[in-house]
Amino acid sequence: MSNTANFSQLLRDAVEQPGIISQAYSTFHGYSIGNQLLAWSQCAARKLPLGPIATFKKWQELGRQVRRGEKALALVMPVTINKKDEAGEKTGEVFQMFAMRNNWFTLGQTDGEDFAHEAKTPAWDKTQALAALNITEEQFSIANGNVQGYAQLDAIAINPVAEYPHKTRFHELAHIVLGHTKEGLMTDSEFTPRDTREVEAESVAYILCALLGLPGLNESRGYIQNWLADGEISDKSAQRIFSAANKILEAGSVEVQK
Repeated sequence: MSNTANFSQLLRDAVEQPGIISQAYSTFHGYSIGNQLLAWSQCAARKLPLGPIATFKKWQELGRQVRRGEKALALVMPVTINKKDEAGEKTGEVFQMFAMRNNWFTLGQTDGEDFAHEAKTPAWDKTQALAALNITEEQFSIANGNVQGYAQLDAIAINPVAEYPHKTRFHELAHIVLGHTKEGLMTDSEFTPRDTREVEAESVAYILCALLGLPGLNESRGYIQNWLADGEISDKSAQRIFSAANKILEAGSVEVQK
């Protein structure tokens, strides 16, 4: 596995192959959405059966041993770095960065005591999420019936006759969480191009609809492709998309055990 994750490819796979997102969440729900898809992609590439993952030490604590010769999976994790001066001496200051680390093994790479995997499916509460994100949902006030919804600063509005109000809500929430609605408030801030903003927001909506088993995936996929045209989602945008989807999911998450 490379020392860097190809988040752009992970996002393309997730959008183009139905079922990946929900399958990855059900199996790796204890990790971020990006890491769930990273784990899924490595298991698929190496033909490992999907199952819970843990570190070598954690499997030992659970009464199981990683088989000799098994190769660890790599996930993205925060790493603390000591700052050094020009002479190479530590300054006492530290900072954090994210890096790939090969620390995890699947259940199928271990032997030992029986282990029951607790599968979970997410549920999402709108009121809880809005409060956690400090976002308000206002009355829709645009006469144009073709507008499904909109976001302004820290407020969203959903057309009462929107085809998929849940998807529109996720889309508009994403615009706020991604910072799109506050671009330009400072004179030196950069503007994200319109096509990139729409692709990012709708990709977040697609991920959340897929995780929660909600309708509208085909329409969402078409919307993303329309705005992408012949372009590609950059790795930076893909990381932003996963981060925003994770934040919105966690804000309203009510996990239900199967």
